Amino acid sequence: MLQQIRNGFGPKVSASEQSLAALHTLAAEAAKAAKATAPAPVAKSAPAETKPSLPPQITIVAGSPEVVPTVSTVWTWETLEAAALNCTKCEHLVRSRTQVVFGVGNRNAELMFVGEAPGADEDLQGEPFVGKAGQLLTKIIQAMGYSRDDVYIANILKCRPDMPGGSTGNRKPKPEEMQTCIPWLEQQIALVKPKAMVALGATAVEGLLGSNGPVGKMRGKWFEFRGIPVMATYHPAYLLRNQLISEKRKVWEDMLLVLEHLGRPISEKQRRFFTQSA
Repeated sequence: MLQQIRNGFGPKVSASEQSLAALHTLAAEAAKAAKATAPAPVAKSAPAETKPSLPPQITIVAGSPEVVPTVSTVWTWETLEAAALNCTKCEHLVRSRTQVVFGVGNRNAELMFVGEAPGADEDLQGEPFVGKAGQLLTKIIQAMGYSRDDVYIANILKCRPDMPGGSTGNRKPKPEEMQTCIPWLEQQIALVKPKAMVALGATAVEGLLGSNGPVGKMRGKWFEFRGIPVMATYHPAYLLRNQLISEKRKVWEDMLLVLEHLGRPISEKQRRFFTQSA
């Protein structure tokens, strides 16, 4: 698996009442668009959650989200997914999308991966990271000792960003699109309660940490989102564009740090991979 990765594939959002209010607005409009009455959320106080232990040398990015206050609305996976799949908040994305790409994997996972937005393949299949970049991410996950069913995978945006004039390819989500959509991700994270997250690429880093700095200067370090450790690293698409072993090694070093934090076994072969002596 590691050798397959090595060979490659070929030539702030504020975590406050503002985000919660945005989510309620999204849900209301989604229900209206679906012309169906969704189950009403249970009005009761959410139980206090135990804050995950943080790895050493945690860095808090300026402007990063604070810990979410206790709220009275309790979301379930069923009500959250139903509302998200019927969201019509971004009219231009609704017109261009094939479907909403909610998320996939173990809803009680200890590890969560967050990407940018669906691409063409994801828009068609309704699942995040299924294109070439997704195939590479799957191999990285497997090389870590997991399967896609063991982790949870989601994106900052749930709809594929529309392309102007019918042009092909993918574009970066706009700040206003991220601000509108990220409440869905925030609630997914709250339900999963992962022990660690991996932010894949600049857009995921910006959405989770409120920082638009170069990923190269942030990777290999621990940050925090609502008390959950976050490792920033390059997006798999970057590794498809840049086939240098040195760049692949950087991402793999980040994954080794994640495994160490989670207390997962690491073989000597894994530690040495993408080095000259491997």
